[in-house]
Amino acid sequence: MSLSGILERIWYPREGHLSLSARALAIPELAFRAATSVRNSLYDRGLLRSVRVAGARVISVGNLTVGGSGKTPAVIHLATLLSAAGCRVFVLSRGYGRRNRSTVIFRAADAPSWEDAGDEPLLIARRCPGVTLMVGADRAALALEATRRGAEIILLDDGFQHRRLHRDLDLLVVDGAVGFGNGRLLPRGPLREPLSNLRRAGLIWLVESANQSPPSFEMPVVRVRVRPTALLDASGAEAPFESLRGRRVIALAAIARPQRFIATLESLGAEVVERRLLPDHAPLTPQHFAAPDGTLLITTEKDFARLPPGASPVARLRVEAEILDGEPVLRAALGL
Repeated sequence: MSLSGILERIWYPREGHLSLSARALAIPELAFRAATSVRNSLYDRGLLRSVRVAGARVISVGNLTVGGSGKTPAVIHLATLLSAAGCRVFVLSRGYGRRNRSTVIFRAADAPSWEDAGDEPLLIARRCPGVTLMVGADRAALALEATRRGAEIILLDDGFQHRRLHRDLDLLVVDGAVGFGNGRLLPRGPLREPLSNLRRAGLIWLVESANQSPPSFEMPVVRVRVRPTALLDASGAEAPFESLRGRRVIALAAIARPQRFIATLESLGAEVVERRLLPDHAPLTPQHFAAPDGTLLITTEKDFARLPPGASPVARLRVEAEILDGEPVLRAALGL
């Protein structure tokens, strides 16, 4: 089993108890807690100051846990909603997993390779062609540059812990299927900071699960589900979901917690005969694309953005966030 698989079992125990492996990580957890608490305390007391930008609203989309909560569908939904309202939207991202360290600024029409931009920014640009993506390590500097370029809304992707940039709204994404795991901090659990810091969130974006009871929160909640909206072949042409019924498929994914992707394929009637699951953002090589005749290879949109040139034909599943409850609350929080 991979290291990520081992950590998943520790962080999200089925019986709800801490394993011996988790207890062995207690000391590293204490060190991480101390470092996180000191940093947050410095910001809370004003000893570290956040950079404020004039002329644009900054909205952070983030979470308390590592990996796979559904931030990218949330960013796409917000960017689409705000753009439709006539706002000039810029999305700021670190571009995790990219190979180029320089700053890149682009739209869908002039998008660079995923090596330069990262797979998630590239996916956001393709889904939101009117939005400007800015990818770089210094997101405070990027925000200042965005305002110089006429930004009215700045979406800070994965920004809950990025307190160097002041935000007008912290939208916190929570995956209702797993919640906050065992409630422990890294590396003993999946939390990036203590649950008490939920108080910084202005709005909860709760991705609901049919199999789990959702957590309760004191702040406003927008309930959403992430559902499949299109099956696209290698050329980008849309195929009916009915074509998956009884079809033998190989699921290829290099994302955190790919169980939702597998479950979606099965819910559409596909027979998943093989699961090629890699660590989040792992490189994809030609050996990952071999498929027997009559078997369909399907991946996620994020992984599709990282396919190397000349890769064998691969289908991709598009998913989108759908608001179930809380649309007025969301629009009010966004200023719409």
